Amino acid sequence: MKICIVDDHQLILDGMGNALEKQYPQAEILKVQTVNQAKALLAETTPDVMVVDLSLPESENGPAHVDRGLELLEFLMQRTPPLPLVVQSSHVKSLIRIKGLIDRYEAGFTVVDKSQPTQDLLTKISWSLQGIFSTPPEIRHGLEVKPEWLDLLQLAFEEGLQDKAIAQRMNLAESTVRKYWTRIQDALSVYPEEGKNIRIQTERQAREKGLLD
Repeated sequence: MKICIVDDHQLILDGMGNALEKQYPQAEILKVQTVNQAKALLAETTPDVMVVDLSLPESENGPAHVDRGLELLEFLMQRTPPLPLVVQSSHVKSLIRIKGLIDRYEAGFTVVDKSQPTQDLLTKISWSLQGIFSTPPEIRHGLEVKPEWLDLLQLAFEEGLQDKAIAQRMNLAESTVRKYWTRIQDALSVYPEEGKNIRIQTERQAREKGLLD
């Protein structure tokens, strides 16, 4: 497995690299510090997941700016096939500027503030690799549920259908159904917890919020 870290601070790169080497001892940890270095790396190889800061310089010795990091994130999110992404930054509120692109993203996408413990970063990396979608409240801006999400909830919890049958009923790819689950769970603030069934937690929250009778 290849994990790429993009951050302009050498101490953070080293610290994150050490933590990732302990968590994923067989992984190759790739470290770059600028937008241009990240793009050059992607021209040569495709990581399994990327951890990206938002305040980045475009090139060596250049000034770090959130706009450069957002531009890199947009570049990454338009690649095919999509990469699992983790945004680790002190500027997560700026993600609201590309909310539309984030909402449409097809791969795992998680966000962690730099002030949070290293274990939170490791958890978010694991979630992104699993295709989980997790954004902070300031990006979600309250509970916004699309009609197709409600249809999925009805088919799953009122009719008891599994994802394959739901996909057939909704005339969708099964991968799209899984994407809907991650968006619903993010909107309901339901994320994996050891010892808990995430679908049961999703149903409980959906009923509590009035999305199901």
